[in-house]
Amino acid sequence: MSDTATRGVRVRVQSFYVPEKSSPDESYYFFAYRVTISNEGQETVQLVSRKWIISGPQGEVGRVEGPGVVGEQPVLPPGGSFEYTSFCPLQYRFGSMCDSYRMVLADGQSFEAEIAPFTLAVPTALN
Repeated sequence: MSDTATRGVRVRVQSFYVPEKSSPDESYYFFAYRVTISNEGQETVQLVSRKWIISGPQGEVGRVEGPGVVGEQPVLPPGGSFEYTSFCPLQYRFGSMCDSYRMVLADGQSFEAEIAPFTLAVPTALN
């Protein structure tokens, strides 16, 4: 789990392994993660894009960048939140993700809301 706030935008992420979509014999491990983005600030913000760094046990595996999240660019008024679930397949039993969301204020200013690193890992009971 990760939990961080940048300029009043809190990002919480919880990841989980999905064994029924994984194939360990083929080095294919499917992970999902649930993100909650909350506006704890005083100004309305809009999430316009995302950047992810995906790392495996040997270092960086890939980067993902693009508009919005899950096809949306949610607007969050003060006190508002947005939740979504997405996924990340890896060829490793362990990895991590982190980076940021680009947020835009009503006056056009923008900033990067940090996504603190979180772990993608096969639970030890399944090793």
